[in-house]
Amino acid sequence: MKQQDTASKPPVLDIKGLTSHYGRIQALHGIDIEVRQGQLVALVGANGAGKTTLLRAISGVQPVSGGSIHFRGDDVTRASPDRRVRAGICQVPEGRQVFGPMSVEDNLRLGAYTRPKDDVADDMERMYGLFPILKEKRLLLAGTLSGGQQQMLAMARALMGRPSVLLLDEPSMGLAPLLIAEIFRIVKSLRDEGITIFLVEQNAHAALSIADRGYVIETGSILLSGPGPELLANEQVQSAYLGM
Repeated sequence: MKQQDTASKPPVLDIKGLTSHYGRIQALHGIDIEVRQGQLVALVGANGAGKTTLLRAISGVQPVSGGSIHFRGDDVTRASPDRRVRAGICQVPEGRQVFGPMSVEDNLRLGAYTRPKDDVADDMERMYGLFPILKEKRLLLAGTLSGGQQQMLAMARALMGRPSVLLLDEPSMGLAPLLIAEIFRIVKSLRDEGITIFLVEQNAHAALSIADRGYVIETGSILLSGPGPELLANEQVQSAYLGM
């Protein structure tokens, strides 16, 4: 979907003035971010900049000390994590975190635990269409998959919840360059299907090159924002994150 088509749509996720602390240490300083229907929005920044803290705050597992999170118009700032999942916020965690001793198929079923059982079989087939390698390995233990395959399984498991917004935390972490290219190809194809995605990523070039909109975070504050390709061409971004 083209950016001009999505920019006029209402925000699915609207974050205003968000702050969060670890004890006395402030990790997020007044974050403002909008993710509109059908957009792929990327948040890039160095390790320790606050990217994962922000995703954890959106998911409800990191306490918020100020500001607000609105999801499809509803204030979910204080909502429990399970209520957010049921509302349609699904996260693919950093480091994949698949259930290693369970089969690929059972991992996928867990992703649909909030959904009516009658819908699960159709969605499972859709995931196997998106990720053919998972169909081939559906009866194997998830712990036996390669890193790239586990990343695909973690994404498919989140998609089984039919999210209104998919939160992706560092999907390229620890993967070889060829696998990174494949993961980002899949992320782009999900966006092209109309799935709203908020992507958090250290690999600024890969993330911004496919993003409708991008944000750069540094020490818990948003430094820059704009269309993905525009940020990619920004001298400050090139020097800080792309080694140019």
